[in-house]
This record gives sequence, structure tokens and C-alpha cells, in this order.
Amino acid sequence: MHAIRFHEHGGPEVLRREDVPDPVAAPGEALVRVRACALNHLDLWQRRGLPRVTIPLPHISGSDVAGDVVGGDAEAGQRVMLQPGLSCGRCAACVGGRDNECARYDILGYRTDGGYAELVKVPVQNLVPIPPSVGYVEAAAFPLTFVTAWHMLVTRAGVRPGEDVLVLAAGSGVGQAAIQVAALHGARVLATGGAPDKLEQARRLGAAEVIDHHTQDIAAEVKRLTHRRGVDIVVEHVGHATWESSVRSLAPGGRLVTCGATSGPEGALDIRVLFSLQLSLLGSYMGTKGELLTAARFFFAGRLTPIVDRTFPLAAAAEAQQYLEEARHFGKVVLEC
Repeated sequence: MHAIRFHEHGGPEVLRREDVPDPVAAPGEALVRVRACALNHLDLWQRRGLPRVTIPLPHISGSDVAGDVVGGDAEAGQRVMLQPGLSCGRCAACVGGRDNECARYDILGYRTDGGYAELVKVPVQNLVPIPPSVGYVEAAAFPLTFVTAWHMLVTRAGVRPGEDVLVLAAGSGVGQAAIQVAALHGARVLATGGAPDKLEQARRLGAAEVIDHHTQDIAAEVKRLTHRRGVDIVVEHVGHATWESSVRSLAPGGRLVTCGATSGPEGALDIRVLFSLQLSLLGSYMGTKGELLTAARFFFAGRLTPIVDRTFPLAAAAEAQQYLEEARHFGKVVLEC
């Protein structure tokens, strides 16, 4: 099969289109013909190299996949998208429905080969059938960012109708998903973006108010838009560049939920503010298969819509990653295979 691999860490130029052996499905696994694979920042980080993380080389990235079952222990011909979280299925966390807390948890395409290829193998429990009305590109753009946003807002932060939610970086995959999930649950969404067109797109997705994070003070605008109160929830995934503003944007009793640190992992905190305002800081990592299946019902019903900015052919994976790195996108960038 054809696949995009890297043999060493570096820039987009290390990605190579190669002929590699087809994967062989073991018992309990399915073989899927990849039709579309969406990009994530994880793809960029592992290509560059991660501190204290060993990525098996050569490596095939790609966590968000949609395609057709063609073999293994599953019925051939099924149109599916893939749950990106890999877990053992036997430990207390998995059996208790908290598979993203499994001690052996991994993400498809992280330390296993992923979807930048014509074929990929996955455990059969990671198959999510998609209806005929849903295209492969849209299906590939859904799983990772929407299960992450769902876990952050619904499970960890417990979003409630009428609450104010600040979503940072509306144009990112998690950002566009979080706007929709918060609005779906009856929250008023304030969203940040770095260009007028991105702010307008955020409004179209359900944001009631928007903030230009390049020209405006995020916390000051939040206080103005909430009559000095602040927001009930901040969806934080940027890290160092926005951390202080995110904390200052919270109302008394507010919750900050974070799933990433794309701008750096350092974030200072005045502990007196934490206890005096009774704030909650919540970590969130991926989401469970059950949460993905719940969110997918709204996707299939047209109430959640993954936004696809642009597609590239598989052979142009390096160009697609460069496009993602330059942050020119709103929503997801997808490879068509």
C-alpha cells in the first residue's frame, strides 16, 4: 500500500510517500480502507519530536480516520469512522466506561501506525458505523476534536443551560467543536479568534460574542461583555499565551478546563485568587468511546457539524501539515486517500 511516513524528526520535508507492506489484522481487529484522514496538532508534534516520548520509526501518523471495512474480524463493506482512543478493554477503568483513563491508553497514529495510508488496522470496538448521508471527509473531521470538546464541557466542566462559556481559538479543531457543544447545551458562547473572517465563522457556529485575541484584551472584553462578572467556564487549550487571561476571565466559582498547551506548558497562578474566588482547574484528556457515540448521534442528526477548511490528497501530506502549522485554517484540514 501507499503511505506517508517519516524516518526522522524534523520539518514537513521529512514526510515521504512510500510503498509499505499492508497491515495484517490480528484476531479482534478490523482492516479499514482509508478514505479520509483529518490532521491534528499531534501529527505536527510527533513529526518534530516530543520530549521524553519515543515515537517508533519509521512512523505513519493520523488519528482521525473514516473509510470502509475490508477485512479482519468485522463485516466487510461497512462505512465507518474510527474512535481514535486505543485501550485494553479489560482494566477497571475500561470496564467502568472510563477507557481514556486506561493505563495502556494510546491514540491511533501516536505510537501506533495511523491513517496517513491506504489501509489501517484497529480493534473492532473502535469502529463507529456512519450513515449513508455522512461523507467520509466530514466523518474523519469529527471524532478527536468533538470527543475532546464533549469530555471537556459536558463531563469535566458540567456545562449547564444559561451559563457563559469562553472558547479560545475558535478556528482550531477543538475551538470549532467546543462552540457547537456549548451552544447545543444551552450556554452563551464567547469565542476568540485572530482574523475578522474567523470571528464571523465563529458567530455562524453559535458564538454570541467574539473577541479578536490579537487586538483586544481577552479578559477585559470578557468582563465588559458579562457586566464585570466573568464567564462560568473557560475552554483552554492554548496554554502559556492565554493562561493568565483565561484565569482572569473566570467568574467567582468558575471552571477552567484545559486539554492542551499549544503555545507552551507554563502557566502562573496566584493561589489566593484560586481559593478566594473558589475556582476549579480541570484537566481533560481525549474522551471515552461512550462519549463519542453520544456526540455522534447529534452529528448524524445534523446538530453538530465538523467544519472542514480544506482537503489535500494523501500525497500532499507535507503541504497539508505546513498549512496547519501556519494557522491559516478554520476547522479541520483533511487528507483524502
